[in-house]
Amino acid sequence: MLILIVLLLLPSSADLLTIYAPWILGALLTIFLLRYVSTTYSLNDTHLSAWRIFGGRRVPLAEIRKIQYSSMRDLGPTGGIFGSWGWRGRMWSPQIGRFDAIYTDASKGLLVTVGEVPMYITPVDLTEFARELSRRVRSYSGRLVADVGDPLGSAEESEK
Repeated sequence: MLILIVLLLLPSSADLLTIYAPWILGALLTIFLLRYVSTTYSLNDTHLSAWRIFGGRRVPLAEIRKIQYSSMRDLGPTGGIFGSWGWRGRMWSPQIGRFDAIYTDASKGLLVTVGEVPMYITPVDLTEFARELSRRVRSYSGRLVADVGDPLGSAEESEK
């Protein structure tokens, strides 16, 4: 993104670049900071919502199939031009394919498998959020295949 701005401004005038570059860079850093601190997650009776400035996602609890601990390092993501800075943070992983990354902590989070595109989120209290999400999801669909918030373990573990 920054290279694109420099390439657009550089040919017109070196003076123009000298005058406006610090302001443009400052504005971009401010936007990225606001996007980071605005990241929130919420649960209600029917939906899980992940929101931040310039994008978010709302998914029905009835469509959630798995709740797993994960990290961006485990997923090995790659992104398009903007990567996780894009609208929803749409990325691609060799393990799971496309997924949305709406996060603040790349080292520990929850991978929520829902619909066609899973979602990586990082609530502040990971364990408690997983437990509450699991409880609400199980009220719709019963036990999940993989569920870190289920006190009895996942459906796969109980079958063994």
